[in-house]
Amino acid sequence: MTQNYYGWGLPIDISTHGAGIDKLIWIVHIAMVLLFVGWLLFFVYTLIRFRERPNHKAEHHGKHFKLPTYVEILVAAFEVFLLLAFAMPLWNQAKNQMPPDDKALHIRVIAQQFAWNIHYPGKDGIFGKTSPNLMDSSNPVGLDSSDAAAKDDVVTINQLNIPVNTPVIVKLSSKDVIHSFTLPVMRVKQDVIPGQSIPVWFQATQTGDFEIACAQLCGLGHYRMRGFFNVQTQEDFNKWLQEQAPK
Repeated sequence: MTQNYYGWGLPIDISTHGAGIDKLIWIVHIAMVLLFVGWLLFFVYTLIRFRERPNHKAEHHGKHFKLPTYVEILVAAFEVFLLLAFAMPLWNQAKNQMPPDDKALHIRVIAQQFAWNIHYPGKDGIFGKTSPNLMDSSNPVGLDSSDAAAKDDVVTINQLNIPVNTPVIVKLSSKDVIHSFTLPVMRVKQDVIPGQSIPVWFQATQTGDFEIACAQLCGLGHYRMRGFFNVQTQEDFNKWLQEQAPK
């Protein structure tokens, strides 16, 4: 059972990098409210100022003033400020702070219409060989069973489990169309593009049961792209991974 982590505000944040993203989201929303209220007041003013009145002749050419132009320039400048001061530093931080390979848990996520196929390397930490020619309903990631490294690999469908307080590197790929891998509580959203392997990383700060969503309309069964995201203690994660290992 997933937790009810949605409300009037943002979902809870259990990621190490989420605070900066939430700050940017709140700044953008506050700016949108101020802009909306400002234009609404201006709209009400024009309705009253230029209303139809007795003995008042309309001026078809109107009166031109530069305030709206100045406001538009100010809004554009503020958007550039947000990009340079907040958005780009957050993006660079995520890119440049990718954890070392030997310090992170590596997972492959292969999207398809309409499921998330999740591939763990198993106890040896090495992914077995895969091939598109081997993919079918019983082998959604195309795992080559003849490869020694594949013997202990774990494959789940719509079930992503990770240990808490551990960096996780996820390699995203797609079998068919563009999907969007989204973990709301981790502040992670990344388009999954066919033909590409796209890395994302994150680290959870608390345990719990949450959801995976697809934020890209990917076909008639898009509503089925709901997965389960469980953050566990290291002990529980090791136990779960052992239970899932091929017998």
